[in-house]
Amino acid sequence: MGREPGHTPHRKDAPTAEEVHAYLRDHPDFLVHHGDLIHHLTPPSQDRGRGVVDLQAYMVERLRGEVRLLKDQQRELIGTSRANMNSQNRVHAAVLFLLDAQSFEQLIQTITTDLAVLLDLDVACLIVESNGHDTPHVQTSGVRVVEPGTVDRWLGKADVALNADIQGDPELYGPGAGLVRSEVLIRLQVSSETPDGMLAFGSREPDSFHGGQGTELVGFLARVVERVIRGWLELPA
Repeated sequence: MGREPGHTPHRKDAPTAEEVHAYLRDHPDFLVHHGDLIHHLTPPSQDRGRGVVDLQAYMVERLRGEVRLLKDQQRELIGTSRANMNSQNRVHAAVLFLLDAQSFEQLIQTITTDLAVLLDLDVACLIVESNGHDTPHVQTSGVRVVEPGTVDRWLGKADVALNADIQGDPELYGPGAGLVRSEVLIRLQVSSETPDGMLAFGSREPDSFHGGQGTELVGFLARVVERVIRGWLELPA
C-alpha cells in the first residue's frame, strides 16, 4: 500500500507533539541548558497589530546572540591556552639549553644567541651593571655593560616590564636596536656580591609583548639564568 507524498511515518518510540509540549512546560529551563537547539528552531511570527513588538522573536534572537558570543569566547580561550602551552614548551626547552652549557662562555652564548631562537624572538641581550672593575667572561656582543643604576632606571621598583609598540634603545640592544618594536625586560639578581643585571628580549612585532600578558614564565626563566650564572662563577646567593 503506497504512502502519500510528503508523509513521514511516525516512529513508535518518538514522542508525540503533546508529550514534547508537556515536557517543555515542566522544564522551562530546557533551552538554557541546550542553547545549541535555538539555531534549529523557528519561532512563530506574531502579528499583534501596529506598533507592537514581537518579544518572542526578540528573545530568541537575543539567545542566539548569547550563544554566538559564548562560542567566540570559547574559541578565544582555546587559542589563548594553545599559545600559553607553546610559550611554556619554549621556555622549558630554553631552560634545558641553559643547563646543558659546558662552560661559562657557552652559557653566555646560549643566553645572548640561542634564547632568541628558542623563544622565537629577534634580539636577546644580557645587561650587566658596571661595578667599576673589569667584567670577566663577557667578550660577546650580546652582553651590554651599563652604568650603575641603569636597571632601576628602566624597571623602577618592578622586576619585569612589558613594552609594546616601541623603538628599541641602543643602550640595551646595541646594533640590534633597530629590530626591536616590543620588548620584555626582566631584572636579574645573581648574587649579593654582584650588581643588578637584566635580560632584554626584543621582537620586531609591535604587539609580541604588551602590558596585559602574564610574566610568570619569563620570571621563571630569569631565576634559572641567575642560578646557572651563580653556579659557574661560584658566587653566594
